[in-house]
Amino acid sequence: MHLLVAAAGSGRRVGADRNKLLLPVAGKPVLAWTVAAALQSRRIHWIGIVGQPHDQEAILAITRSLKPHCPIHWIEGGRSRQDSVQRGLAGLPADARHVLIHDGARCLVAPRLLDRCADAAERRGAVIAAIPVTDTIKRVSPDQQVQATVDRSQLWAAQTPQGFPVGQLRQAHQLARERQLAVTDDAALFEALDWPVAVEPGSPRNFKITTRFDLELAALLLHSPNCT
Repeated sequence: MHLLVAAAGSGRRVGADRNKLLLPVAGKPVLAWTVAAALQSRRIHWIGIVGQPHDQEAILAITRSLKPHCPIHWIEGGRSRQDSVQRGLAGLPADARHVLIHDGARCLVAPRLLDRCADAAERRGAVIAAIPVTDTIKRVSPDQQVQATVDRSQLWAAQTPQGFPVGQLRQAHQLARERQLAVTDDAALFEALDWPVAVEPGSPRNFKITTRFDLELAALLLHSPNCT
């Protein structure tokens, strides 16, 4: 299985002046934890890291420090996540048939979740890791007035990894470009085209580092013996 790691993040909402994936958490950069999990996967044999040029040296230093047993390739990203994934797809080897896309900021991903999503992608086609929504969800107006309580029985919070047949995902990105569709994850491209997407149960631990609180929580969980 081929893996593309989206690593072109910023540190704005964390309050940092650099890519949040380069920030330390539990003694290592965020990205180091993410890539280390991928290297422990039994299914992943090729990794592409998609990032911005100004982070290339730092990111490659991180990957070298992990002494990887499989190829890790640098791919220059685009102006948006969508553009970056499209560039990542262009950088895949010619023999790639399926690919996992994973956000580098989800540094607590378990290797077995990567394995399950890889297996599911080969078995079912497009698949995303996701968890059921457990909070009560309110629909709120622009002036912050509650309008309704949303039925959460069919709501799931999308995570990564997300897995796809390579040819179909390339086609989805090309159609999105032609139709000027802008989405926040690759599964949404399939949804917009009425293509099926399956769900593989994820984990509450597989949250995305977005705020300073997320960094603190990740540090606590990474120090826990049960973090994987």
